[in-house]
Amino acid sequence: MALTALRIIRVCVATLALLHMFPALAGDLSLDQLARRFPPPLHVQPKLADVPAWPVTSELEPDAGPVAYVFESIDLAPIPGFEGTPMNLLITLDRSGTFTDVTVLRQHEPVFLSGLGEAPLNEFVKQYAGRNLRQEITVSSAYGNTRTGGSERRVVLDGVTKATASVRIVNQTVLAAGLAVARARLGFADPGSRGPAAHARTDVYEKLSFDALVERGWIGRLTVTQREAEKLFAGTDGEGVDDDALAHPDDTLIELYVGYLNAPGIGRAVLGDARHADLMQKLEPGQHALWIASRGREAFLGRDFVPGTPPPRLSLTQGDLPAEMRDLVFDHPAPEGAPRFNASGVFRVYAEAALDPARPMQLALTITRAKGMMLPRITHKSVSFDYAPPASLFAYPPTPLPEWLLAWQGRWPDLAAIGAALLLLTVVLSKPQWMARNALRLKLFRSGFLAFTLIFIGWYAQGQLSVVQITGAIKTLSAGQNLASFLYDPVSLLIIAFTAISFFIWGRGTFCGWLCPFGALQEFVAMLAKALHVPQIRLPARLAGVLDRGRFVILLALVIAAALAPKVAESLVEIEPFKTAITVGFDRSWPYVAWALGLLLAGAFSYKFFCRYLCPLGAAMALGGKLRRFDWLVRRAECGKPCQTCRHRCEYDAIDRSGDIRYDDCFQCLDCVGIHADPQRCAPVLLYARKGRTVVPVSIPVRGAPATS
Repeated sequence: MALTALRIIRVCVATLALLHMFPALAGDLSLDQLARRFPPPLHVQPKLADVPAWPVTSELEPDAGPVAYVFESIDLAPIPGFEGTPMNLLITLDRSGTFTDVTVLRQHEPVFLSGLGEAPLNEFVKQYAGRNLRQEITVSSAYGNTRTGGSERRVVLDGVTKATASVRIVNQTVLAAGLAVARARLGFADPGSRGPAAHARTDVYEKLSFDALVERGWIGRLTVTQREAEKLFAGTDGEGVDDDALAHPDDTLIELYVGYLNAPGIGRAVLGDARHADLMQKLEPGQHALWIASRGREAFLGRDFVPGTPPPRLSLTQGDLPAEMRDLVFDHPAPEGAPRFNASGVFRVYAEAALDPARPMQLALTITRAKGMMLPRITHKSVSFDYAPPASLFAYPPTPLPEWLLAWQGRWPDLAAIGAALLLLTVVLSKPQWMARNALRLKLFRSGFLAFTLIFIGWYAQGQLSVVQITGAIKTLSAGQNLASFLYDPVSLLIIAFTAISFFIWGRGTFCGWLCPFGALQEFVAMLAKALHVPQIRLPARLAGVLDRGRFVILLALVIAAALAPKVAESLVEIEPFKTAITVGFDRSWPYVAWALGLLLAGAFSYKFFCRYLCPLGAAMALGGKLRRFDWLVRRAECGKPCQTCRHRCEYDAIDRSGDIRYDDCFQCLDCVGIHADPQRCAPVLLYARKGRTVVPVSIPVRGAPATS
């Protein structure tokens, strides 16, 4: 068996190395295929070079440019699904950042392949239509909404029962892909890299003079002298054409001022109390207002400026992303104590720009020179400066928790209950003699714990581990991704972590014997069969050995298929009845239900037939059990020499004729521990008693365990 395990490990390592030779996943659709999805008056244009998205134009707005963008999520956000393969969604986003459609092109989520079917997933993604990226889009579940509080911008989508982890990954995929296009084409900032935007504090106000506002940086200022402007045009057609600049190089060409008016300390000083209050009424939620003015020889607004439009010579960016600002056509006097300006205006920045006023924003002023009279050669140069009002003027909303942590937060009652059960199991397995000494006590405890595993961990909390998690991890790692998708299923991850630790202490049987919901269901079937006096079949040792090795062959086939033929692997994993019996509660088509019921029926005649002879996850657990550091199940010198009591009573056939326990086959039912600890059931102790001897023989000291009597 050890040789078989070593061979399997070597093949797995070689398989992972081969995976890097395969190309990454890419989109599914061509331009022609997309065109059929968008009939006239819409037209799909060729894919953009800077972002993998197709612009969509409309005959009804021939001069408006793209009215929407359509893209495949796998090109922008290939987030691994529960099974390890990224899903592919076709997403349409209009120019305001609103989803108009989300369609499933390809997905490999086990629960949606043949469990619940794709219909619930298709219904789920329909909810994105009409939702805007500026809204806080979250997903509810059977365990409640995962964010407390609320706002007008919050949207909670209906989740899918029994597919909580999968729909969270769908949500992350849709939002990540949508934001990537919105940042590249719609001027959206990147909120995910810095948390929520700050907002001006209305309770902070200090009356300052105009000069003090400038000195403290509350109002930003850029001064460009004519000498500095001349340097900008050095070596261009604009060099030396401005006679005034050459004659008076130290004079100011332009002095530009900017102030963030949402902050009362700035807005009230610039506009006055009444006008500032009026401005705040005009601004919609998420919008910002900037006061901009200039003095000097040139003005930032020319005589041809059209009110209500963006200033043609001035641009605003933040984090290398443009943020459009438009004249608000807001009447305002010159601030008290300010110098005389040649142009000024109040400009609105819309919420879609995602401007964060507490972060530096960049203003770039374009300076233009012309050489020649008839057909002048025009040269443009720009100067820019950063404007960042002081942090004391802003309030900073708490950075939202990552989506995976919200999943944990929403499941804390379930995690607490399972954590308590795992703690109890740890105590029992650490000191098994007390629990096992009384057969009735052990039976009641084990039956109760297995009922908790089946009903709560399995059917309710959806914590059934599966070989799909192994094959999915292989696919994910081979594609160069991390295993972050596992974080979206906190219940399974908690059980995986506990099982991994248990490998080092007790071996493979902790999960298979206590924490596998389908294993618990099989055990209850066996109890019922025993109560009904169903005849039990004990397979010959040679046949049982062949079948036992067959589990490892199945595991190896699944690993290779996951690496080289994912479609085949999706079918092969159905050898596990876990999805049918536990995940969807037998709510599947008849072939899957028949297979699951057939395995349970086999277990009624041959104790836990699937676990012992077919389960690929059990084979993986047996490999993990090789890490065990303790022979913690106590034995006596008489065990097997000559006593065979425990061997005959072990329904797992995990005890050799020599009396040694095969930990790779042991499911830790603790029956042998109870026999060993009970003087009324342990044959050697009874034999000593009949001979009138009162000294109980001492247990054999075993690796890692103290001698006990």
